[in-house]
Amino acid sequence: MQTRVRGWRWRHNPLRRRSDVVEAWTTLVVAVLLCVGAPLAGIATGWRAYDGARATAAEQRAERHRVRAEVIEHAPPAVPTTHGDRQPAYRVTVRWAEAGERPRTEKTRVSADTRIGDRTYIWLDDRGRIVPAPPDATAVWQHALAASACTTGFVAGVVLVARFVVGRVAERRRMAEWGREWARTGPEWRRHWA
Repeated sequence: MQTRVRGWRWRHNPLRRRSDVVEAWTTLVVAVLLCVGAPLAGIATGWRAYDGARATAAEQRAERHRVRAEVIEHAPPAVPTTHGDRQPAYRVTVRWAEAGERPRTEKTRVSADTRIGDRTYIWLDDRGRIVPAPPDATAVWQHALAASACTTGFVAGVVLVARFVVGRVAERRRMAEWGREWARTGPEWRRHWA
């Protein structure tokens, strides 16, 4: 029957070894890093990612402009999907004309079941090329939360791997210490029993 005494590695005890103290301090540091350090690292990274994504979105909104275009090619029909209401986007030809310019045509992505003559919006850069729409607030938040979660997970993983390594090293040293002490006291035990 085993009895566990809480905090025995912290108390003065003749059976306590240096490796026990190192392992106890490591466990305390790991707990603090997992409960405080990893979330703070995630929050800091998420904050920076949010600021960066928001600045990028503002820059792209300044560089791009939205134009109304007419679809001049049928998109394939919608297909049944298990992803809810999300339908795939298809590349079709659209035509648009900016003020003072002649009409242009190019392929862009539209939703399924788009018909000839339907209107859609496209985004153009400074050179008049079709580009993706700038990220909206939801995309900025998703980017920030993903960066935060990944950083938190990465830091927690590194801390746990370090704890595992320290535990293995402490166990090896503990076994070596016990081996040395048994080599010293073993002959006396054998003498008493012989």
